Amino acid sequence: MKLSGKVIGTAAALGATLFAALPAWAQDAAAPAAEAAAEVTVNKGDTAWMMVATVLVMMMIVPGLALFYGGLVRTKNMLSMLTQVLCVAALAMIIWVFWGYSLAFSGEGAFIGDTAKLFLSGVTSETTAATFTDGVAIPEFVFVAFQMTFAAITTTLILGGLAERFKFNGALLFAVIWLTIVYFPMAHMVWATGGYLFEMGALDFAGGTVVHINAGIAALVGALMLGQRTGYQKEIMAPHSLTMTLIGAGLLWVGWFGFNAGSALEANGSAALAMINTFVATAAAVLAWVFAEKAAGHKGSLLGAASGAIAGLVAVTPAAGNSGPIGAIILGAVASVVCFFFVTVLKPKLKLDDSLDAFGIHGVGGIVGSIGTAFTMLPALGGPGAEDYALGSQIGIQVLAVVIAVAWSAIGSAIAFAIVKFTIGIRVTEEVEREGLDLGEHGERAYNY
Repeated sequence: MKLSGKVIGTAAALGATLFAALPAWAQDAAAPAAEAAAEVTVNKGDTAWMMVATVLVMMMIVPGLALFYGGLVRTKNMLSMLTQVLCVAALAMIIWVFWGYSLAFSGEGAFIGDTAKLFLSGVTSETTAATFTDGVAIPEFVFVAFQMTFAAITTTLILGGLAERFKFNGALLFAVIWLTIVYFPMAHMVWATGGYLFEMGALDFAGGTVVHINAGIAALVGALMLGQRTGYQKEIMAPHSLTMTLIGAGLLWVGWFGFNAGSALEANGSAALAMINTFVATAAAVLAWVFAEKAAGHKGSLLGAASGAIAGLVAVTPAAGNSGPIGAIILGAVASVVCFFFVTVLKPKLKLDDSLDAFGIHGVGGIVGSIGTAFTMLPALGGPGAEDYALGSQIGIQVLAVVIAVAWSAIGSAIAFAIVKFTIGIRVTEEVEREGLDLGEHGERAYNY
Protein backbone atom coordinates (compact mmCIF):
# COMPACT_ATOMS: atom_id res chain seq x y z
CA MET A 1 0.00 0.00 0.00
CA LYS A 2 1.23 3.48 -0.80
CA LEU A 3 0.58 6.54 1.31
CA SER A 4 -0.17 9.87 -0.34
CA GLY A 5 1.28 13.30 0.36
CA LYS A 6 2.61 16.34 -1.47
CA VAL A 7 6.12 15.71 -2.55
CA ILE A 8 9.26 17.61 -3.28
CA GLY A 9 11.02 14.85 -5.19
CA THR A 10 14.60 13.76 -4.78
CA ALA A 11 17.78 15.77 -5.05
CA ALA A 12 19.05 13.26 -7.57
CA ALA A 13 16.13 14.02 -9.84
CA LEU A 14 15.89 17.77 -9.53
CA GLY A 15 19.20 18.85 -8.06
CA ALA A 16 19.83 19.90 -4.50
CA THR A 17 18.97 23.55 -5.10
CA LEU A 18 15.60 23.10 -6.75
CA PHE A 19 14.81 20.28 -4.35
CA ALA A 20 15.15 22.71 -1.46
CA ALA A 21 13.11 25.34 -3.32
CA LEU A 22 10.15 23.15 -4.20
CA PRO A 23 7.16 22.97 -1.81
CA ALA A 24 7.96 20.72 1.11
CA TRP A 25 4.28 19.87 1.45
CA ALA A 26 4.35 18.39 -2.05
CA GLN A 27 6.33 15.33 -0.95
CA ASP A 28 5.41 11.77 -1.74
CA ALA A 29 4.72 9.86 1.45
CA ALA A 30 4.44 6.65 -0.58
CA ALA A 31 6.24 3.72 0.95
CA PRO A 32 5.29 0.14 1.77
CA ALA A 33 3.45 0.03 5.07
CA ALA A 34 5.91 -2.33 6.75
CA GLU A 35 8.88 -0.23 5.65
CA ALA A 36 7.14 2.98 6.76
CA ALA A 37 6.47 1.50 10.18
CA ALA A 38 10.14 0.65 10.54
CA GLU A 39 11.67 3.86 9.18
CA VAL A 40 9.19 6.73 9.55
CA THR A 41 8.83 8.57 12.84
CA VAL A 42 5.88 10.86 13.57
CA ASN A 43 7.21 14.17 14.84
CA LYS A 44 4.96 15.59 17.57
CA GLY A 45 6.16 19.16 17.10
CA ASP A 46 5.49 19.11 13.35
CA THR A 47 2.14 17.45 13.96
CA ALA A 48 1.10 20.11 16.47
CA TRP A 49 2.14 22.90 14.11
CA MET A 50 0.26 21.38 11.18
CA MET A 51 -2.90 21.02 13.25
CA VAL A 52 -2.66 24.71 14.15
CA ALA A 53 -1.93 25.65 10.51
CA THR A 54 -4.99 23.69 9.37
CA VAL A 55 -7.23 25.55 11.80
CA LEU A 56 -5.72 28.86 10.65
CA VAL A 57 -6.64 28.09 7.04
CA MET A 58 -10.15 27.18 8.18
CA MET A 59 -10.34 30.61 9.83
CA MET A 60 -9.55 32.15 6.44
CA ILE A 61 -12.80 30.76 5.06
CA VAL A 62 -15.26 31.18 7.91
CA PRO A 63 -15.21 33.85 9.19
CA GLY A 64 -12.38 35.48 7.14
CA LEU A 65 -13.47 35.27 3.51
CA ALA A 66 -17.16 35.32 4.44
CA LEU A 67 -16.79 38.69 6.18
CA PHE A 68 -14.38 40.07 3.55
CA TYR A 69 -16.79 39.30 0.72
CA GLY A 70 -19.89 40.01 2.81
CA GLY A 71 -18.79 43.54 3.60
CA LEU A 72 -18.18 44.26 -0.09
CA VAL A 73 -21.71 43.45 -1.28
CA ARG A 74 -24.82 45.55 -0.78
CA THR A 75 -26.85 45.16 2.41
CA LYS A 76 -29.57 43.15 0.68
CA ASN A 77 -27.04 40.47 -0.32
CA MET A 78 -24.93 40.17 2.84
CA LEU A 79 -26.61 37.05 4.22
CA SER A 80 -26.55 35.42 0.79
CA MET A 81 -22.78 35.89 0.57
CA LEU A 82 -22.24 34.45 4.03
CA THR A 83 -24.46 31.46 3.28
CA GLN A 84 -22.82 30.67 -0.03
CA VAL A 85 -19.31 30.75 1.46
CA LEU A 86 -20.32 28.61 4.45
CA CYS A 87 -22.25 25.98 2.50
CA VAL A 88 -19.89 25.69 -0.47
CA ALA A 89 -16.96 25.24 1.93
CA ALA A 90 -18.87 22.56 3.84
CA LEU A 91 -19.74 20.74 0.62
CA ALA A 92 -16.12 20.88 -0.56
CA MET A 93 -14.99 19.22 2.66
CA ILE A 94 -17.37 16.29 2.24
CA ILE A 95 -16.39 15.85 -1.41
CA TRP A 96 -12.72 15.92 -0.41
CA VAL A 97 -13.25 12.97 1.94
CA PHE A 98 -15.42 11.02 -0.52
CA TRP A 99 -13.25 11.24 -3.64
CA GLY A 100 -11.17 14.43 -3.74
CA TYR A 101 -8.19 13.31 -1.67
CA SER A 102 -7.86 10.12 -3.67
CA LEU A 103 -8.00 11.87 -7.05
CA ALA A 104 -5.51 14.51 -5.95
CA PHE A 105 -2.95 12.51 -3.98
CA SER A 106 -3.31 8.81 -4.69
CA GLY A 107 -1.36 7.32 -7.59
CA GLU A 108 1.28 8.83 -9.84
CA GLY A 109 -0.55 9.72 -13.04
CA ALA A 110 0.45 12.79 -15.02
CA PHE A 111 -2.93 14.54 -14.77
CA ILE A 112 -5.05 12.82 -12.13
CA GLY A 113 -4.69 10.40 -9.24
CA ASP A 114 -6.54 7.12 -8.86
CA THR A 115 -9.42 5.72 -6.83
CA ALA A 116 -7.36 3.77 -4.29
CA LYS A 117 -8.32 6.09 -1.43
CA LEU A 118 -11.97 6.79 -2.14
CA PHE A 119 -13.78 7.54 1.12
CA LEU A 120 -10.29 7.64 2.71
CA SER A 121 -9.87 3.92 2.26
CA GLY A 122 -6.68 2.77 3.99
CA VAL A 123 -6.20 6.04 5.85
CA THR A 124 -6.03 5.40 9.60
CA SER A 125 -4.61 6.99 12.71
CA GLU A 126 -1.49 4.89 12.08
CA THR A 127 -0.76 5.92 8.47
CA THR A 128 1.55 8.84 7.79
CA ALA A 129 2.43 11.49 5.25
CA ALA A 130 6.09 12.39 4.79
CA THR A 131 7.47 15.82 5.57
CA PHE A 132 10.55 17.46 4.08
CA THR A 133 12.99 15.55 6.29
CA ASP A 134 13.63 11.91 5.39
CA GLY A 135 12.17 9.52 7.92
CA VAL A 136 10.00 12.18 9.58
CA ALA A 137 6.25 12.29 9.10
CA ILE A 138 2.93 13.63 10.34
CA PRO A 139 -0.29 11.62 10.69
CA GLU A 140 -2.00 11.24 7.35
CA PHE A 141 -5.28 12.49 8.79
CA VAL A 142 -3.59 15.82 9.54
CA PHE A 143 -2.36 16.06 5.95
CA VAL A 144 -5.83 15.15 4.64
CA ALA A 145 -7.42 17.86 6.79
CA PHE A 146 -4.82 20.47 5.78
CA GLN A 147 -5.39 19.82 2.10
CA MET A 148 -9.14 19.75 2.64
CA THR A 149 -9.08 23.38 3.73
CA PHE A 150 -7.22 24.32 0.53
CA ALA A 151 -9.91 22.72 -1.63
CA ALA A 152 -12.61 24.48 0.38
CA ILE A 153 -11.15 27.98 0.22
CA THR A 154 -10.30 27.73 -3.47
CA THR A 155 -13.90 26.96 -4.34
CA THR A 156 -15.30 29.73 -2.16
CA LEU A 157 -12.93 32.30 -3.67
CA ILE A 158 -14.76 31.90 -6.99
CA LEU A 159 -17.98 33.21 -5.44
CA GLY A 160 -16.54 36.73 -5.26
CA GLY A 161 -16.68 37.14 -9.02
CA LEU A 162 -20.31 36.01 -9.18
CA ALA A 163 -21.72 37.86 -6.17
CA GLU A 164 -25.23 39.32 -6.08
CA ARG A 165 -26.62 37.24 -8.95
CA PHE A 166 -25.47 33.60 -8.56
CA LYS A 167 -28.16 31.10 -7.55
CA PHE A 168 -27.51 29.27 -4.27
CA ASN A 169 -28.36 25.79 -5.58
CA GLY A 170 -26.38 26.57 -8.72
CA ALA A 171 -23.35 27.39 -6.59
CA LEU A 172 -23.59 24.03 -4.84
CA LEU A 173 -23.89 22.01 -8.05
CA PHE A 174 -21.10 24.01 -9.64
CA ALA A 175 -18.82 23.25 -6.68
CA VAL A 176 -19.31 19.51 -7.07
CA ILE A 177 -18.48 19.56 -10.78
CA TRP A 178 -15.68 22.11 -10.64
CA LEU A 179 -13.80 20.46 -7.83
CA THR A 180 -13.92 17.13 -9.64
CA ILE A 181 -12.85 18.19 -13.11
CA VAL A 182 -10.69 21.23 -12.36
CA TYR A 183 -9.31 21.44 -8.81
CA PHE A 184 -8.43 17.82 -8.08
CA PRO A 185 -6.51 17.29 -11.36
CA MET A 186 -4.69 20.63 -10.95
CA ALA A 187 -3.66 19.81 -7.39
CA HIS A 188 -2.34 16.46 -8.59
CA MET A 189 -0.46 17.95 -11.53
CA VAL A 190 1.33 20.53 -9.37
CA TRP A 191 1.90 18.80 -6.04
CA ALA A 192 1.94 15.03 -6.48
CA THR A 193 4.67 12.65 -7.61
CA GLY A 194 4.17 11.95 -11.30
CA GLY A 195 2.11 15.12 -11.75
CA TYR A 196 2.86 16.81 -15.05
CA LEU A 197 3.78 20.25 -13.69
CA PHE A 198 5.56 18.83 -10.67
CA GLU A 199 7.79 16.65 -12.81
CA MET A 200 8.42 19.66 -15.05
CA GLY A 201 9.91 21.49 -12.05
CA ALA A 202 7.27 24.21 -11.67
CA LEU A 203 7.66 26.13 -8.40
CA ASP A 204 4.47 26.61 -6.40
CA PHE A 205 5.06 26.58 -2.65
CA ALA A 206 1.49 27.07 -1.44
CA GLY A 207 -0.90 27.42 -4.36
CA GLY A 208 -0.31 30.19 -6.91
CA THR A 209 -1.56 27.99 -9.74
CA VAL A 210 -3.68 25.47 -7.84
CA VAL A 211 -5.56 27.99 -5.71
CA HIS A 212 -5.40 31.54 -7.05
CA ILE A 213 -5.08 31.24 -10.82
CA ASN A 214 -7.50 28.33 -10.71
CA ALA A 215 -10.13 30.26 -8.74
CA GLY A 216 -9.52 33.56 -10.51
CA ILE A 217 -9.98 32.14 -13.99
CA ALA A 218 -13.11 30.27 -12.87
CA ALA A 219 -14.51 33.54 -11.50
CA LEU A 220 -13.76 35.28 -14.81
CA VAL A 221 -15.48 32.56 -16.83
CA GLY A 222 -18.46 32.60 -14.47
CA ALA A 223 -18.78 36.39 -14.57
CA LEU A 224 -18.84 36.32 -18.37
CA MET A 225 -21.40 33.51 -18.51
CA LEU A 226 -23.63 35.07 -15.84
CA GLY A 227 -23.51 38.52 -17.38
CA GLN A 228 -23.49 41.86 -15.62
CA ARG A 229 -25.56 42.61 -12.55
CA THR A 230 -28.74 44.54 -13.21
CA GLY A 231 -27.79 48.21 -13.13
CA TYR A 232 -24.04 47.60 -13.38
CA GLN A 233 -22.19 50.88 -14.14
CA LYS A 234 -25.54 52.67 -13.92
CA GLU A 235 -26.35 52.33 -10.24
CA ILE A 236 -24.21 52.77 -7.14
CA MET A 237 -23.05 49.35 -5.92
CA ALA A 238 -20.77 50.45 -3.10
CA PRO A 239 -19.72 48.05 -0.32
CA HIS A 240 -22.18 48.18 2.55
CA SER A 241 -19.61 47.66 5.34
CA LEU A 242 -15.93 48.29 4.86
CA THR A 243 -15.57 47.70 8.58
CA MET A 244 -16.52 44.05 8.05
CA THR A 245 -14.32 43.89 4.98
CA LEU A 246 -11.28 44.97 7.00
CA ILE A 247 -12.10 42.46 9.75
CA GLY A 248 -12.29 39.79 7.07
CA ALA A 249 -9.04 40.94 5.48
CA GLY A 250 -7.31 40.84 8.86
CA LEU A 251 -8.54 37.31 9.51
CA LEU A 252 -7.37 36.31 6.04
CA TRP A 253 -3.91 37.73 6.67
CA VAL A 254 -3.55 35.96 10.01
CA GLY A 255 -4.93 32.71 8.59
CA TRP A 256 -2.57 32.96 5.62
CA PHE A 257 0.34 32.11 7.91
CA GLY A 258 -1.20 28.66 8.19
CA PHE A 259 -1.68 28.65 4.43
CA ASN A 260 1.92 29.59 3.59
CA ALA A 261 4.06 28.59 6.56
CA GLY A 262 2.01 25.42 6.98
CA SER A 263 2.96 24.42 3.47
CA ALA A 264 6.42 23.48 4.76
CA LEU A 265 4.72 20.55 6.55
CA GLU A 266 7.24 21.07 9.36
CA ALA A 267 7.98 23.59 12.08
CA ASN A 268 11.35 24.48 10.59
CA GLY A 269 13.36 27.12 8.78
CA SER A 270 11.29 26.81 5.62
CA ALA A 271 8.15 27.61 7.61
CA ALA A 272 9.94 30.55 9.23
CA LEU A 273 10.94 31.89 5.81
CA ALA A 274 7.37 31.58 4.55
CA MET A 275 6.18 33.39 7.67
CA ILE A 276 8.41 36.44 7.29
CA ASN A 277 7.63 36.63 3.58
CA THR A 278 3.90 36.55 4.34
CA PHE A 279 4.42 39.55 6.61
CA VAL A 280 6.56 41.73 4.36
CA ALA A 281 5.07 40.98 0.93
CA THR A 282 1.63 41.88 2.26
CA ALA A 283 2.84 45.03 3.98
CA ALA A 284 4.53 46.19 0.78
CA ALA A 285 1.39 45.47 -1.22
CA VAL A 286 -0.81 47.50 1.15
CA LEU A 287 1.43 50.54 0.79
CA ALA A 288 1.88 50.08 -2.96
CA TRP A 289 -1.89 50.08 -3.59
CA VAL A 290 -2.42 53.22 -1.49
CA PHE A 291 0.49 54.98 -3.19
CA ALA A 292 -0.90 53.93 -6.58
CA GLU A 293 -4.23 55.50 -5.65
CA LYS A 294 -2.46 58.76 -4.75
CA ALA A 295 -0.45 58.67 -7.98
CA ALA A 296 -3.69 58.23 -9.93
CA GLY A 297 -5.11 61.34 -8.29
CA HIS A 298 -7.34 59.64 -5.72
CA LYS A 299 -7.32 59.56 -1.95
CA GLY A 300 -5.75 56.60 -0.25
CA SER A 301 -8.66 54.36 0.74
CA LEU A 302 -9.34 51.56 3.19
CA LEU A 303 -10.84 49.50 0.37
CA GLY A 304 -7.63 49.99 -1.57
CA ALA A 305 -5.43 49.07 1.36
CA ALA A 306 -7.45 45.90 2.04
CA SER A 307 -7.39 44.99 -1.64
CA GLY A 308 -3.63 45.54 -1.70
CA ALA A 309 -3.21 43.24 1.29
CA ILE A 310 -5.02 40.41 -0.50
CA ALA A 311 -3.05 41.05 -3.71
CA GLY A 312 0.21 40.75 -1.78
CA LEU A 313 -0.89 37.58 -0.03
CA VAL A 314 -1.91 36.05 -3.34
CA ALA A 315 1.35 36.95 -5.06
CA VAL A 316 3.62 35.63 -2.31
CA THR A 317 1.77 32.31 -2.01
CA PRO A 318 3.80 30.45 -4.69
CA ALA A 319 6.99 32.22 -3.61
CA ALA A 320 6.62 31.96 0.17
CA GLY A 321 9.37 29.37 0.58
CA ASN A 322 11.10 30.24 -2.68
CA SER A 323 12.08 33.83 -1.88
CA GLY A 324 14.09 35.94 0.49
CA PRO A 325 12.31 38.82 2.27
CA ILE A 326 13.63 41.46 -0.17
CA GLY A 327 12.33 39.49 -3.14
CA ALA A 328 8.99 39.05 -1.37
CA ILE A 329 8.70 42.81 -0.77
CA ILE A 330 9.36 43.55 -4.44
CA LEU A 331 6.94 40.84 -5.59
CA GLY A 332 4.17 42.05 -3.28
CA ALA A 333 4.54 45.66 -4.40
CA VAL A 334 4.65 44.81 -8.11
CA ALA A 335 1.63 42.51 -7.91
CA SER A 336 -0.34 45.14 -6.01
CA VAL A 337 0.27 47.81 -8.62
CA VAL A 338 -0.59 45.43 -11.48
CA CYS A 339 -3.83 44.39 -9.74
CA PHE A 340 -4.65 48.05 -9.04
CA PHE A 341 -4.25 48.88 -12.72
CA PHE A 342 -6.46 45.99 -13.80
CA VAL A 343 -9.20 46.67 -11.26
CA THR A 344 -9.35 50.45 -11.65
CA VAL A 345 -8.50 50.92 -15.34
CA LEU A 346 -8.97 47.77 -17.42
CA LYS A 347 -12.02 46.29 -15.70
CA PRO A 348 -14.26 49.35 -16.25
CA LYS A 349 -13.12 49.64 -19.86
CA LEU A 350 -13.85 45.96 -20.47
CA LYS A 351 -17.21 46.34 -18.66
CA LEU A 352 -16.34 43.17 -16.80
CA ASP A 353 -18.59 42.63 -13.80
CA ASP A 354 -16.16 40.67 -11.66
CA SER A 355 -18.22 41.73 -8.64
CA LEU A 356 -15.64 41.56 -5.84
CA ASP A 357 -12.51 41.33 -8.01
CA ALA A 358 -11.93 37.62 -7.62
CA PHE A 359 -10.23 37.56 -11.01
CA GLY A 360 -8.73 41.03 -10.74
CA ILE A 361 -6.88 40.14 -7.55
CA HIS A 362 -6.62 36.35 -7.32
CA GLY A 363 -6.32 35.63 -11.03
CA VAL A 364 -4.07 38.55 -11.95
CA GLY A 365 -2.12 38.44 -8.68
CA GLY A 366 -1.70 34.68 -8.99
CA ILE A 367 -0.26 35.01 -12.48
CA VAL A 368 2.17 37.75 -11.41
CA GLY A 369 3.21 35.75 -8.34
CA SER A 370 3.65 32.47 -10.18
CA ILE A 371 5.87 33.97 -12.87
CA GLY A 372 7.59 36.25 -10.38
CA THR A 373 8.61 33.26 -8.27
CA ALA A 374 11.28 32.51 -10.86
CA PHE A 375 12.85 35.90 -10.06
CA THR A 376 12.55 35.62 -6.29
CA MET A 377 14.72 32.51 -6.43
CA LEU A 378 17.68 34.69 -7.45
CA PRO A 379 20.44 34.83 -4.81
CA ALA A 380 20.82 38.54 -5.57
CA LEU A 381 17.33 39.04 -4.12
CA GLY A 382 18.03 36.80 -1.17
CA GLY A 383 16.41 33.78 -2.81
CA PRO A 384 17.48 30.16 -2.24
CA GLY A 385 18.71 29.60 -5.81
CA ALA A 386 22.29 28.44 -6.31
CA GLU A 387 24.91 30.60 -8.02
CA ASP A 388 24.34 28.69 -11.25
CA TYR A 389 20.55 29.05 -10.99
CA ALA A 390 19.11 29.13 -14.53
CA LEU A 391 16.66 32.04 -14.42
CA GLY A 392 15.71 31.89 -18.09
CA SER A 393 14.89 28.20 -17.94
CA GLN A 394 12.81 28.59 -14.78
CA ILE A 395 10.87 31.52 -16.23
CA GLY A 396 9.95 29.32 -19.18
CA ILE A 397 8.74 26.60 -16.83
CA GLN A 398 6.72 29.07 -14.75
CA VAL A 399 5.10 30.65 -17.81
CA LEU A 400 4.18 27.24 -19.21
CA ALA A 401 2.69 26.25 -15.84
CA VAL A 402 0.60 29.43 -15.82
CA VAL A 403 -0.62 28.84 -19.38
CA ILE A 404 -1.63 25.27 -18.54
CA ALA A 405 -3.37 26.39 -15.33
CA VAL A 406 -5.29 29.13 -17.16
CA ALA A 407 -6.36 26.83 -19.98
CA TRP A 408 -7.31 23.95 -17.67
CA SER A 409 -9.38 26.16 -15.41
CA ALA A 410 -11.00 28.10 -18.25
CA ILE A 411 -12.12 25.00 -20.15
CA GLY A 412 -13.15 23.04 -17.08
CA SER A 413 -14.98 26.00 -15.54
CA ALA A 414 -16.87 26.68 -18.76
CA ILE A 415 -18.01 23.06 -18.81
CA ALA A 416 -19.07 23.21 -15.15
CA PHE A 417 -21.00 26.46 -15.54
CA ALA A 418 -22.63 25.22 -18.75
CA ILE A 419 -23.88 22.04 -17.05
CA VAL A 420 -25.38 24.09 -14.23
CA LYS A 421 -26.85 26.65 -16.61
CA PHE A 422 -28.68 24.11 -18.74
CA THR A 423 -29.94 22.04 -15.80
CA ILE A 424 -30.95 24.07 -12.76
CA GLY A 425 -29.79 27.52 -13.89
CA ILE A 426 -27.01 29.76 -12.65
CA ARG A 427 -28.63 33.17 -12.28
CA VAL A 428 -31.46 34.43 -10.10
CA THR A 429 -34.39 36.22 -11.69
CA GLU A 430 -34.30 40.00 -12.09
CA GLU A 431 -37.04 40.25 -9.46
CA VAL A 432 -34.93 38.38 -6.90
CA GLU A 433 -31.86 40.39 -7.86
CA ARG A 434 -33.74 43.66 -7.32
CA GLU A 435 -35.21 42.50 -4.03
CA GLY A 436 -31.93 41.07 -2.86
CA LEU A 437 -30.73 37.49 -2.60
CA ASP A 438 -31.10 37.51 1.18
CA LEU A 439 -34.89 37.46 1.00
CA GLY A 440 -35.28 36.03 -2.50
CA GLU A 441 -33.01 33.01 -1.98
CA HIS A 442 -33.02 32.46 1.77
CA GLY A 443 -36.07 34.21 3.23
CA GLU A 444 -33.93 36.03 5.79
CA ARG A 445 -32.28 39.39 6.28
CA ALA A 446 -28.75 39.94 7.46
CA TYR A 447 -30.01 42.91 9.46
CA ASN A 448 -33.43 43.41 11.03
CA TYR A 449 -34.44 46.92 12.03
